[in-house]
Amino acid sequence: MFEIHLGVPEMEELWFRLEKKHRDGSASKAEEKLRRQMGKAMALIASNPRHPGLHSHEITSLTARYGLKVWESYLENNTPRAGRIFWCYGPDQGSITIIGLEPHPEDKANSYKKITLSSMGQEV
Repeated sequence: MFEIHLGVPEMEELWFRLEKKHRDGSASKAEEKLRRQMGKAMALIASNPRHPGLHSHEITSLTARYGLKVWESYLENNTPRAGRIFWCYGPDQGSITIIGLEPHPEDKANSYKKITLSSMGQEV
């Protein structure tokens, strides 16, 4: 099992906002769907980052830009602009940090140039 961390400030803020809205019943259907997808993906990544359902693979252009291996896993598949979750190993051995969440890029040529990732952050 890997310990999951959230990148700061974006991933940490997103997750805690979704959790708060879920608890107080103010989440929209889209927010509930995203919370479920993120939660499921984080649980699968924690137990097995290479789980077949995640379709995890390194994004070499992001690895080159950020100077550490950046991985992409599926939140969903076979849907337009399907969600993707970005993560890296660390900051410590046995931990993984969720550093981004984006829809699948439509522009293949410039697909990852617009993606900005969070910094390493807090434990979930």
